[in-house]
Amino acid sequence: MTGSEPGGAVPTGAPVTLLIADDDEVTRSGLRTLLAAQPGITVVGEAADGVEALEQARLLRPDVVLMDVRMPRRNGIEATRQLLAEPGEPPKVVMITTFENDGYVTAALSAGASGFVLKRLPVRQIAEAVRVAAAGEAILFPAALRRMVSARPLGSAEALPRAALTGREEEVLRLVATGLSNPEIAESLTVSQETVKTHVGNVLTKLGAQNRTHAVVIAYESGLVVPGIAG
Repeated sequence: MTGSEPGGAVPTGAPVTLLIADDDEVTRSGLRTLLAAQPGITVVGEAADGVEALEQARLLRPDVVLMDVRMPRRNGIEATRQLLAEPGEPPKVVMITTFENDGYVTAALSAGASGFVLKRLPVRQIAEAVRVAAAGEAILFPAALRRMVSARPLGSAEALPRAALTGREEEVLRLVATGLSNPEIAESLTVSQETVKTHVGNVLTKLGAQNRTHAVVIAYESGLVVPGIAG
C-alpha cells in the first residue's frame, strides 16, 4: 500500500491516498472536492456502490476507503467485510453515513472497519478520521458510538476469550470502548500516555485482538460493555 509500514499503517504525517465510495454522485463529488483540499490527503478514486468499491480498492490500492453504509448491489458493511478478508494488506476502512444508527456502528466494527463518521461532521473531522485510520488507529470518537456504549459492571474473567485482564486493563478497555483516545484515557486515570499505551497493548495481546476496534467488539461480545444510552 502507498507509503505504508508493515501491517498497513501509514506513518504519521505521511500522505494518505483515499478512495471514496458513495452511491450519491453529489455527495461523492462534494466529499472528493473537500477532502482533496485537506493537507496530506490525495483522493485517488471514487466508487458508486459496494461492488465497484471492491474493484477500485483492488486496482488503486488506497491507504483508506471512505465507505458509505447504504449502497446498491453490495452495501458498505458487506463490502468492508469482504475487502478486509482478502490476502495481503487491505486498506483501512472508515464507514460514513447520514444515519445515526447504533446498529450500523456495531456492524461496521464487527466487519473490521477502523471507525465510523457522520456525513454532517465538519470536513476537517472527517479528514482527521481518515488520517488516524491510515496511521493504524481506530476512530472511536463519533457521537453515535459514544451514545451506543455505556459501561456496566465488568464481566468475570471466564467471559474473556483469552487470559484474564487486570482490573486496570479492564478499566482501560471500558474507556477505549467509550471512544476515548490514549491522551484522554491518561487524563481520566491520571497516568502517563506511555502507561496507557502499555495497558492497551496488553489488552490487545490478552484478547487476541488485531487492533482497538477488534478489542471493542470483543468487549461487547464478552459482556464487558453493552449497547445502551450513555449518560
